[in-house]
Amino acid sequence: MSRSQIPAVAGPESHDRPTTPGTRRSPGSSRPLPLRRRGSRRIQETRVDRMFLFCTYLLLCTFLAVVLLPLLNIVASSFSDPIAVSSGRVLFWPVEFSLRGYEVALSNPQIVTGFLNSLFYTGVGTLISVAFTIALAYPLSRKSLFGRGPVMAVVVFTMLFSGGLIPTYLVVQELGMINTRWALVIPQAIGVWQVVIASTYFRTMIPDELYEAAQLDGCGDLRFLWKVALPLAKPMIAVVALMYAITQWNSYFDALLYLKDADLYPIQLVLRNILILNTSPSGMTDAAQMLERKQLADLLKYSLIVIASVPVLLIYPFVARYFTKGIMIGAIKG
Repeated sequence: MSRSQIPAVAGPESHDRPTTPGTRRSPGSSRPLPLRRRGSRRIQETRVDRMFLFCTYLLLCTFLAVVLLPLLNIVASSFSDPIAVSSGRVLFWPVEFSLRGYEVALSNPQIVTGFLNSLFYTGVGTLISVAFTIALAYPLSRKSLFGRGPVMAVVVFTMLFSGGLIPTYLVVQELGMINTRWALVIPQAIGVWQVVIASTYFRTMIPDELYEAAQLDGCGDLRFLWKVALPLAKPMIAVVALMYAITQWNSYFDALLYLKDADLYPIQLVLRNILILNTSPSGMTDAAQMLERKQLADLLKYSLIVIASVPVLLIYPFVARYFTKGIMIGAIKG
């Protein structure tokens, strides 16, 4: 018998022959079978599940449209021609692209001064608020503090029942802070909700064993706070600082109440005067000669809204990853 007529017999080594990636052999057979990839098996969704998922996505898309479309209209209007803005021809894309609104806004001393004032109020106010909040929250987080419960109850009580507008104004007046920059910083230096978040963080995230070990090494309370607690509390500090910064940046009522000098106005109060009173800031005689009063006011509304929103949009991405963590710590634990 010739070699070509001898039937090929599969030896034992044929069963050990490697298969191609993504295949497997069935028991008792050398035929490779396709492997089921991880994640390919899906749980069978019922009709109710699919309807619920559809309604959820529909609700989220509706909420996104309600929030996003007005913002797109504001941004598009700020880059459009004043006549197109006044006539209502701008929707979600600039019409006759123009930077006139930003040129007028940034060239006006009142608006530039208001923007710089807001930066001062936000920066200094945030630093003072964070310092005062930590100074109050850290002692309240220590179990060894005598009278911690009553003090915390008084702090929370002020969140539910404030002193009132007129008594607060009289206190600020007696302190001599009317028509000064400190009137926008000191009265709102401490927020009760931020104190609760900071105190809960110190109490739950920094173990007592660490404090006891530091005491054995001769570390005092202030040194422990500065060297140990604060470095471990960076996420909480970022969240609290963001809360205070946004509150300070968006605040205009305190300036309307306590300030009389226009040179001390924050950008939000300048924007409020343009939006509510529909007036152009002083010193714009050249722009008013080129454009009608209403066209210029309408254009400045959108330009100032964008300018006032830029700092918050630039800061938020850097602390966004800490925001949810800080909120959950203050809301659930402790």
